[in-house]
Amino acid sequence: QVQLVESGGGLVRPGGSLRLSCAASGRTFDTYTMGWFRQTPGKEREFVASINWRNGRTYYSDSVKGRFTLSKDNGRYTGYLQMNNMKAGDTAVYYCSARLGAHWFSSPNDYPYWGQGTQVTVSS
Repeated sequence: QVQLVESGGGLVRPGGSLRLSCAASGRTFDTYTMGWFRQTPGKEREFVASINWRNGRTYYSDSVKGRFTLSKDNGRYTGYLQMNNMKAGDTAVYYCSARLGAHWFSSPNDYPYWGQGTQVTVSS
């Protein structure tokens, strides 16, 4: 069983930056992929980005490519989502997730482990 705890959400102005953290525990995380999703009321959970924990390879949705960056701290099993040049359309509850294996998927159904979610609001 993997437990994920997120932190770092909040209110930010358009064009501003925010960094989310996701701390994993319960298993050796080296063979997992961490994914990030976001969700707004009435909509399905949307893929944002993912990172392969072993080799650090990252994948981004087109909507965040070039603005968001994933990184990880291997020793702390903590992943980070750095969000820059934020837009109103980035407003959502952000979730980190995890799945065993090196392959990344964009469907939330492929990730069995989830954090509690953190609210991110982009507004002036």
